[in-house]
Amino acid sequence: MAGAEADAESGAGSGAEVDAGSGAGSEADAGSGAGSEGDAEFDGMTVRDAISAPDAQGEPRRTTRRFPLFTRDTAQPEGGGRAAPGDAPAPARQWPILTVLSAVALGLLLTALDVFRVGTILIGAALLAGAVMRWMLPSVGMLAVRSRFTDMVTYSVLGIAIVVLALMAQPHPWLEIPFLDDTLHFTVR
Repeated sequence: MAGAEADAESGAGSGAEVDAGSGAGSEADAGSGAGSEGDAEFDGMTVRDAISAPDAQGEPRRTTRRFPLFTRDTAQPEGGGRAAPGDAPAPARQWPILTVLSAVALGLLLTALDVFRVGTILIGAALLAGAVMRWMLPSVGMLAVRSRFTDMVTYSVLGIAIVVLALMAQPHPWLEIPFLDDTLHFTVR
């Protein structure tokens, strides 16, 4: 409890805590954190955090823009719902992420078995498939990490980079980009 009072005195906390009442229209200045104990009281409410004047519903608003100390809930990413009905077994509900992870595991196995180029191309292709699934499917389960756009860009950029680097790997690259070769030789000399 002492930590909450210290937060109230410094003006940074985890949100307005109201004990009782809904005093609307009070002009009390509780936002400065003034007072010997850090608690502000007006119209029957005890507030233990920096607040401003009450809003239209009579509830005090936070004046600090800091994130709360403890997160009580998080928003699920767009499209982060189950990819199959709730009565389906767990693997069926999460088939998009399992598909991508299975392809990556197969690519790692091929790489370990000394089929480096094919294994890394498969890893990049798995990420590109994840980007396509994130774009086309309404719900992809745990494949959704952030917003749809951010996930698509992240999966696409990483997938393309891995495939291009696998195609350019030495010896005997399958893809030769002359200006990159000249840049490498210029920087190494």
